[in-house]
Amino acid sequence: MAGVFIDVEVTDEVKADPELAQTLSDACPVNIYAATAEGLDIVEENLDECILCRLCVDAAPPGGVKVVKLYDDGATLER
Repeated sequence: MAGVFIDVEVTDEVKADPELAQTLSDACPVNIYAATAEGLDIVEENLDECILCRLCVDAAPPGGVKVVKLYDDGATLER
């Protein structure tokens, strides 16, 4: 089940990096990201809890994470 209002796009490089996965998991106040031994999982049931704080975008390398506003013609938060 994907979010109704928000989606996140994460590059394969970010998903595969366990250290970066932990950083994203720690940064997100609404638990959209879960760190695993293999890397990063997206907790889809939490996507619409996103508060657009940009903490995940800023914690990832440039282009690593995009927050997509599905309600705003796909406008994104990214760096």
